[in-house]
Amino acid sequence: MKPSLHSPHRQLIELRMEHADLDALIDRCAPDAAPDELALRRLKKRRLVLRDAMDRLERELLPQEPA
Repeated sequence: MKPSLHSPHRQLIELRMEHADLDALIDRCAPDAAPDELALRRLKKRRLVLRDAMDRLERELLPQEPA
């Protein structure tokens, strides 16, 4: 079975990659003597949005347990 380019599994992988890239970028920006605070806040906010999207997709992909 060939996974679709827009499948939830594929979307989750892409979100995880973008989240990891933002983590690395934020880590590189943080130790600077005078970081751009606005840009850093935007990066962190985007990272939180990605985390929420990843959590939502993971919940959708988990099988529903009977009550």
